[in-house]
Order: sequence, then C-alpha cells, then structure tokens
Amino acid sequence: MRRYLVQVISTRGLRFGSCGSGGGGCSSGGCGGGGSPAEATWKEAAVSAHHGSGGACNLKPREIVELLDKHIIGQDDAKRAVAVALRNRWRRHRVEPELRDEIYPKNMLMVGPTGVGKTEIARRVAKLTDAPFVKVECTKFTEVGFVGRDVDTIIDDLYRAAVNHEKQKIREKNKAAVAAVAKDKILAALCGSQEDTMKEYSEKLDKGELDDLPVDVELPEKQSNPQQRMGGSGITFEIGPLKFPGMGGPRTVKKRMPIKQALKAVEEAEMDKLLDSDEVHRKAVISTEQDGIVVIDEIDKVVVSRESSFHSSSASDEGVQQDLLPLIEGTTVTTKYGGPINTDHILFIASGAFHSVKPSDMIAELQGRLPIRVELQPLTKKDFYRILTEPKTNLIAQHKEMLKTENVTLEVTDDAITAMAEAAFQANSNVQNIGARRLNTVVEKVLEEISFNAPTLSGQTLTITAKEVWDRVSDLLKAQDLRKHLI
Repeated sequence: MRRYLVQVISTRGLRFGSCGSGGGGCSSGGCGGGGSPAEATWKEAAVSAHHGSGGACNLKPREIVELLDKHIIGQDDAKRAVAVALRNRWRRHRVEPELRDEIYPKNMLMVGPTGVGKTEIARRVAKLTDAPFVKVECTKFTEVGFVGRDVDTIIDDLYRAAVNHEKQKIREKNKAAVAAVAKDKILAALCGSQEDTMKEYSEKLDKGELDDLPVDVELPEKQSNPQQRMGGSGITFEIGPLKFPGMGGPRTVKKRMPIKQALKAVEEAEMDKLLDSDEVHRKAVISTEQDGIVVIDEIDKVVVSRESSFHSSSASDEGVQQDLLPLIEGTTVTTKYGGPINTDHILFIASGAFHSVKPSDMIAELQGRLPIRVELQPLTKKDFYRILTEPKTNLIAQHKEMLKTENVTLEVTDDAITAMAEAAFQANSNVQNIGARRLNTVVEKVLEEISFNAPTLSGQTLTITAKEVWDRVSDLLKAQDLRKHLI
C-alpha cells in the first residue's frame, strides 16, 4: 500500500499574525515591521525600482478630469481634487529618495447628498489608475471587540486586490507566449514528431476545424487545499505540501477532452507556472504600500451627532472612527495573507452624504487626517438633462441598444428627454432627494410598456414624446406627493 504524506507545517511559510484581537491585523505599528537586514535591503532595492518605473497612474490632471467628464456630469471641484491627488502620487515617485518618504498623501473627504457622483467618481478613478484599489462600506465595520469585521481587514482587501492586479499584468504580458506553448503541446499530442502532419494540423487548428476532436493531454493534478492557514488571533501558520529534493514537479494526470477545451486547460496550466507566488507577493506588497488607494464610503453612518440626546444606534460606531485613525495616519498592519504592510503612503478617500450629521461631528483627530474637503453640489434640471444625453453610455442609449435585440427601434425626442429631467427633479424636490438615481425610476416608468411588449413589436419604430412622458409618470408623481403628507 502506498502512503503519502499530504501536509506538514512549512518553516518557510510560518508567519506571525496579529498580536491583538480581531481579524488578523495589528495596527500598533511596532510588531509587523521587523525582518532581517537582508530582507530590509531587498525591500529597499525593490521599492527604489518601483519608484524608478514611475509608479502607477501617469495621466496629467487635465487628462484625468477630461476622462471623468465622459461619465460624470458636473462636480468639477471633486474631479480636480482627485486629479491633483493622483498626480501628486506620480510626482512623489520622482522626488529624491531622502525627501520621498516624508511626502504623505493628502487624504480627502467628499461631502454631498446621495446620488450626486461620489461613488461614481471613486469607481471611475479605479479604472483610470494602474494601482491597487478597493472601495469599502464603512457600515460593515465594528469596533475591535464587537462581533463583525474590524478596519484592519481593509488592508487585507487592498493586498488581495494588488495580488490580482499583479497576476493580471503577468497574464497580459505572457498571453501570446502561453498560447503558443499550449498550441505546440496540443500539436505534439496529435502528431508526435511528424513535422509535415504537424504543419497541416496547425493550419486546421488555427481555423477551428479541430475544436471537437478529442485529444489526450497531461495536466497538473489539482490539490484540494494546496495551502491552508490556521491559527487564532495570536499566530498564523502556513501549511503546504511536503517536498523532498529530487521529487520533481507536481504530479500530472492524463485527461481526454475536445481540443477546444484542451487548449484552454493547457494555457491555464502554463500560466499558473508563471504566477510565482513569492514574486507576486513581493510586488503586491510594494504596490499596496506605494500606490494603494482606499475609498471609504458611507463614513457618515458611523458619525454621532453631538446635538443628539443619544449617542448612536450602534455602540461601536465611534470606536470605528478611532480604529480608522492609525490606519489613515500611517501604521504597520500585519495582514492575514500579505504579512506586515505599512499604510503611510496609501491614499484614503472618504465620502458620505451627511444628511443627519455634519462633518464637524466626526472626532477631531479623524477630521485632521482628512485635510482635503470637497463639497459636491445637488443636481439641477440641467444636470439631469446632461446625464441623459452627454455620456456615451447614458440610460436612453442603453435602452435603445437593448430594444435593438428585439428588432425594435426606439426614438426619444429632445422634449421628451427634457420632460424626464423635469420629472426626476420634481420627484427629488417633493419627496426624498436621491440624486441621479431618480432617473432610473423615471426612465423605467416611461419605457415599461414598451419593454413589456417589445417581443411583439419586432420591426417597428417607436417614438417617445414629452406628452407620453408626463402621461406615464403623472401617477407616480401624484402618489409620491401624497406619501409626503402621510404620518
């Protein structure tokens, strides 16, 4: 009977986790920044190389604003502030090393009613920056000691985003080479060493003529849990398979499958060989520390009004603010998966509507750690009209393209668009102001009948006029207006 030793504790993978309570993070700054002199020297060299490469986003502020203008209407002050913050990160990478570490990001607070673009600015910034980015909801976190997530898990999320980002860059860089290797392996499995046959099959393979032909391929054997981590709040162990010198690579299994599936499977296996976990980890840590961006949304939901007779609906809300202080100011967080990560140069962007509280209700220390404050303005009727017409992917354009799949042509007059903007503005004024999200309600109400009957309207051209808009939203506006007076 053959026996296999499946797993042992790997001394190379032994990692010391959090020294305090809560989801695997230490925010004290004194327990995670150690390491041998050799490791410190390596990290300094790697960080220097990262700065030499120019860091992440290299767009000029004006270019960033122009790109944001394509998707977000108005809010010029917020766009400019974000553009300057991103450009300052690019500038920091080019400053002399002795000054570089003293330049800290100017974290910002975006204040404005719901639906005016705070979250959308953050989402679009994520697409513009070639950097680790994570957006979190502040309401998900609780003070350390309460049941729930603590704020240190934000850095865990950012590190995982950095790992995925690094892996994606490796995939894009080596996509063509991996595809060529996979093709060669499939041809070798089909033809062996017969060059003439291989050339003929190569042409057929490129044309897709062999997609359904079965082929036997050697693939790495999948392990159920190649790496696990166990441990409590004090120490974390990394467990991996037992390896001895001379054991060779991972075990393989032979599988028979159609060539189309086999090509994809072999490509994935070859790509996995390139995604060296140690190298990816090192680059991800540096990218997280030097270029990471964290957007903390709904921060007003953990702020307690000083004028209120009670403190909060959640006993831990003010504690969440205090837990955020060292994270935003700069500390060393020992993460579950990435080891110690320094947050000194991570850019934090907080946002909130602040309907029932004011930014000044935040604890003073947190206000000081968010020195750039940007006020976003409520949307006007003109803004609603622009939202429905200027962005390339506006709501009306989306509905036109979806109805085309039913062979229905939709036309919306300019007066109808103006009426939709007016209806959305009235609804926000009479009931609750939910910003641009109100347009979804109005547009769906106007097009509800057409969308329902579209399969039976194939080949027709339908035109929406201002009169039809008011006919279809009048009941909605009346009902909303009545609800306002209900007790």
